[in-house]
Amino acid sequence: MVSLRCKLAVNQELNDLGLKHAVVELGTVELLEEITETQRDILRQRLKKLGLELLDDRKAILIEKIKNAITEMIHYSEELPKENYSDYLSDKLGYDYTYLSNTFSEVKGITIQQFIILNKIERVKELILYDELNLTEISYKLNYSSVAHLSKQFKKVTGLPPSYYKQLQKNRSNNLEDL
Repeated sequence: MVSLRCKLAVNQELNDLGLKHAVVELGTVELLEEITETQRDILRQRLKKLGLELLDDRKAILIEKIKNAITEMIHYSEELPKENYSDYLSDKLGYDYTYLSNTFSEVKGITIQQFIILNKIERVKELILYDELNLTEISYKLNYSSVAHLSKQFKKVTGLPPSYYKQLQKNRSNNLEDL
């Protein structure tokens, strides 16, 4: 659950099933009572119809928490934490970073750092499209050491320099306006 719409949909399904709950957050639901296997199966089926998945496996749940913490940090925070991402994740999730890192890599096949970079580049793309900040401001906002570092990472992930990506998107939107 990474959006308000997802949280509202899950909340509605829980209410429809009469399941008392305290919290519906990004990737987490805190139920106030035990549920039966039948209720769990019905909830699983309803969530699947919404494109969501009920996770029971402890590792899968931890991976989702890591992904959600990173997504929230990069896409929904006004400012990225000044501390190391490893310290941030460890503090937020209450686990040793080595354990988080090893579990994530084992299950996802990429490192947490690679996942963070992919998310930061997606955020850079969004900010480029909004056209409210220049690359210097974007690099500062996302804690890059320099515009050159941002550009190098952007090109490595997308195959394009940020300026060329921006121009492609402008041309694309201009073409759509002509329709």
